[in-house]
Amino acid sequence: MAKKQIRKLGQVRILVKEEEEEEEEAPIYGDILEAVLSHVPLTHLVAASQVSRDWNKAVYSSLRHVNSVKPWLIVHVQSTRSPYATTSHAYDPRSAVWVQLLQPTTSTTATATATAATIKYVSALRSSHSTFLYMLSPSQFAFSSDPLRLTWHHARAPPLIWRTDPIVAHVGDRVVVAGGACDYEDDPLAVEIYDLRTRAWDTCESMPAILKDSAASISMSIAVHGGEMYVTEKCSGLTYSFDPESKTWRGPYDLRPDQGVFSTAVGFADGSLIAVGLLGNSESVKGVKMWKVRGESMECKEIGEMPKELVEKFVGESSCVPSVEVAAMGSFVFLHNPTDPGEVIQCEIADGECRWGSVRNAVANDGTRMQRMVIGCSHVDIGDLQRAMAMQGGNLRFAAKTFV
Repeated sequence: MAKKQIRKLGQVRILVKEEEEEEEEAPIYGDILEAVLSHVPLTHLVAASQVSRDWNKAVYSSLRHVNSVKPWLIVHVQSTRSPYATTSHAYDPRSAVWVQLLQPTTSTTATATATAATIKYVSALRSSHSTFLYMLSPSQFAFSSDPLRLTWHHARAPPLIWRTDPIVAHVGDRVVVAGGACDYEDDPLAVEIYDLRTRAWDTCESMPAILKDSAASISMSIAVHGGEMYVTEKCSGLTYSFDPESKTWRGPYDLRPDQGVFSTAVGFADGSLIAVGLLGNSESVKGVKMWKVRGESMECKEIGEMPKELVEKFVGESSCVPSVEVAAMGSFVFLHNPTDPGEVIQCEIADGECRWGSVRNAVANDGTRMQRMVIGCSHVDIGDLQRAMAMQGGNLRFAAKTFV
């Protein structure tokens, strides 16, 4: 009797084991697979999309309907000395992870053509607005506006006028370089335009004379949209727009709707020009507000105020906050204190309202205090990652980063 019971028990165990194996091998389809993929970092979805036709469909469906692609916050840290060693990291709000962009560099002489295989750092990295990086030296001018900053265009010649801190913006098929001229130059407000199609420089009407004392990137905030460049004097909110097609300036406009604002910055988000203002003074920031700028009249409508606890994070340990830096794309606006970038405030504009949060800048630490840090944002999707990997011949890698 006991032997029969043992035999039956053994058979049951075999059946249960076979059922478990079948369950383990059962493929995942439909909504369940999409839900699982919604938690996978975008950098891993490139491989997932190549598993099968069903997985490819599920990946793109998940990105459309479950957890969509969001603009990446990108942080570059660069040595202040030649050869300007640079590291790049990105934060993906979609999956709330930091990744390091591992890319090859070269010390060969930069050519006059765009290059994607290697990056030649000819001088200090700079950024005048959210999505554009450039390098300018007395003999070279290079810039990049692709999502991962892997493709750089090297101009045949630098601007005709030597500049130390210009305003630089990529507008349509042109790159505008304005102001920031050296003291010995005749016109500190001079404007030059580099045409990407002809690869030639052209001069045009200078910046408005009222901007003479502030025509440098340190004093101005820049935004680009719809074929125009907007420049805002940080301390006053005085704003002009420039159309490189007609080579004309329009304005002035007042982007300081609250008289309590002591510093203003601009960007483009949610389809509109937005203005961010610091309230109080540089020694005591009382608040941070955001406005949407509407129509040709440039009327400002308040859409949100940063919560007090996030204002404290924004200020950090700074005894003085002279301005706010803005990086904006899509419906996201990233704000940071240039004197203490340890915390980046994140704002998502949805249905005309602000949803606030914060991201610890995992790249900022004691070792980076003596280095140059450039913060921007990019729209990065699977197609961008696939193209970047193909362009780099498999040399480009993404490493998930854990910071303590």
